[in-house]
Amino acid sequence: MSIYVDHNYFHLQTDHTSYIFRVMENGELGQVYFGSKIHRKSAYDNLVIREEHTATPAWKMDQPDFQPELIKQEYASFGKGDFRYPAFQITADNGSRISEFTFEKYTLTAGKKRLAALPSSFDDTNDDAETLTILLKDKVTKIELDLSYTVFPNQDVIIRSSQFTNRGTQTAVLNRALSSQIDLPDANYDFIQFSGSWARERQMVRTQLRSGIQNISSLRTASSHQQNPFFMLARPQTTDDHGEVFGFNLIYSGNFLDQVEVDQYDVSRILVGINPAEFAWNLAPNESFQTPEAVISYTDQGMNQLSQQMGAFYMQHLVNPHFAKQERPILINNWEATYFDFNEDKLMKIVNAAKTLGIEMFVLDDGWFGHRNDDKTSLGDWFVDPQKFPNGLAHLADRIHAQKMQFGLWFEPEMISIDSELYQNHPDWMIGAPNRQLSPGRNQFVLDMSRTEVVDYLFEAMSKIITSTKLDYIKWDMNRNITEMFGASLAANEQLEMPHRYILGVYQLYNRLITAFPSVLFESCASGGGRFDLGMMYYAPQAWTSDDTDAVERMHVQFGTSYGYPQSMMGAHVSAVPNDQTGRITPLKTRGDVAYFGDLGYELDITKLSSTEKEAVKQQITFYKKYRRLFQFGNFYRLDNPFENDGNVISWAVVNKDKSCAIGARYQLLNHPNPAYIRLRFKGLDPAKKYVINHGTEKFYGDELMHAGIFVTRSLGKTMDVTDSSDFNSRLFILTQKDD
Repeated sequence: MSIYVDHNYFHLQTDHTSYIFRVMENGELGQVYFGSKIHRKSAYDNLVIREEHTATPAWKMDQPDFQPELIKQEYASFGKGDFRYPAFQITADNGSRISEFTFEKYTLTAGKKRLAALPSSFDDTNDDAETLTILLKDKVTKIELDLSYTVFPNQDVIIRSSQFTNRGTQTAVLNRALSSQIDLPDANYDFIQFSGSWARERQMVRTQLRSGIQNISSLRTASSHQQNPFFMLARPQTTDDHGEVFGFNLIYSGNFLDQVEVDQYDVSRILVGINPAEFAWNLAPNESFQTPEAVISYTDQGMNQLSQQMGAFYMQHLVNPHFAKQERPILINNWEATYFDFNEDKLMKIVNAAKTLGIEMFVLDDGWFGHRNDDKTSLGDWFVDPQKFPNGLAHLADRIHAQKMQFGLWFEPEMISIDSELYQNHPDWMIGAPNRQLSPGRNQFVLDMSRTEVVDYLFEAMSKIITSTKLDYIKWDMNRNITEMFGASLAANEQLEMPHRYILGVYQLYNRLITAFPSVLFESCASGGGRFDLGMMYYAPQAWTSDDTDAVERMHVQFGTSYGYPQSMMGAHVSAVPNDQTGRITPLKTRGDVAYFGDLGYELDITKLSSTEKEAVKQQITFYKKYRRLFQFGNFYRLDNPFENDGNVISWAVVNKDKSCAIGARYQLLNHPNPAYIRLRFKGLDPAKKYVINHGTEKFYGDELMHAGIFVTRSLGKTMDVTDSSDFNSRLFILTQKDD
């Protein structure tokens, strides 16, 4: 068992943590403890002691010490003495916004089932998951509230969500409905977020909590390039290797809010869920609203441990089981090689060259459909361009499959061009506020995914292409955010439901496609990393990490991403230089050494490589195939953090499960004259095992490699070609167990 009920206390235990709350005197739920595992008791009086404070409202006259704003609460409302931001708010038919949800009963069930219309966690493998559901009722409105808690003990993860059901006779309005609330007893934490912009996503930002509000959020109807739903709260002294840290994430792809409020008594209230701004939901009689699931995890062993336990949870209990542990293919994407200028013969030259190098999949990017020769036309017309493919797209697919290679295709299903047959036939399917100037993004607009007929059309159109080409892979792109949000099929009082309904439509299309075509691998893309979130990962096991393929920038993006997501989720490609996004020239070796730590691919014209470059690429692919499982599924350790100090050195390592093999990487951006001696210290090895490095003869114990490290020689570039540079240098260290 992982959930224990003693009198009014609920004690949720993972292998290393305890989460405790209780039913309070007023029938509501109060937070008691969350942190390292403690012994189970029938009561925790020491943790719920109260003192009466002056100038503070109380619950009632005969209990003056029961003052809501002084109490750590489990799922708080507003308007009855707690003046902090609430987890939810409901407007009744008479305009009242006061709720009193009191405890009715609880149920315990083994395992974890999927949610009906949202991506969610699951336990298909009997991995000891247990679910607690608390039923609370508001006696005035007759609305019921189910608080759901699933404990995944083996990964030290707890999943929370909420469901509101209207059992009354009048429609109520949900003004906010967060997925999770936690009130921590102090504020001595750093808020660690992963922020950025297009082409520089998920840069680590660490700031100390202060009195008031700190939050990250999105109103883009996407999780966004600018902020990511994953964040951490860590003690100021916590590092990657030591100390307390909480991790929070949301299984959702739309508008979100991650907020920490530090009150006047230094209690830290953490709220995670759908952003209440631009949200309302009409809750008619006998209807329910289900919030997305929030992921919560804790460790006192540092941020590397947190990343690993959350990553293990995603692989076993979130990602499509068909692909969760399946090695991802090495691909070549034609975009940077051809852009819109291609035909079948031109593409086959790339395919044939790729085959000789050992590449396993060819992905045809934008431009294969409608009459799309630039980015101003044809989105929505998901039928093949006969000018580029007079023999049809299936003919190209057959030729690729005949080479024993897989075939992948780019779609941007959620978008529409004004210059398209779809717009001419269904202009009302395009999102836009009536009588308002519409704002184009990348010369395109957005389809109303809240409409069933739109989802039906896209499913049928995409299904025909998938079936005819025997498609193996889909790159699902989304290149702009929504403006002038308005649902033409929604009533005036339903317009604030539109952002959530849109995301539900996206999920519905994904779900129908993966159900109909379970062997197709989906990669999520949103102009790069603009929707790198767990909602997408439920359907698409990997994502295009960033449109920026410059090796130096990718070091930072992949390093930041690694805190919240495992490397098998990260599409990582080698592209041409000078790089399209930065103009930077980096060595081919460095580009490969960075891209190895993810799902490897190539994004360049391999037909134009020199013989030396082709041989280097061939060797990269051979090397990656040998260690692919380690790169994609090994335990990831961050060694040197580019977001600290001067950021000139970045290093990380992957270690396999039995610690018999590891690969470390050290990247140095700029070379310096006459440097101090350099040592690289590994992590995650078995201290008692002996290892050789890069197939050498000297043996090193794991404890020596972790505590003393290995000497790293300088790179002076004296043997390099005059066009090369010793800047942007990378070193790989392959550690292999070697018994006597």
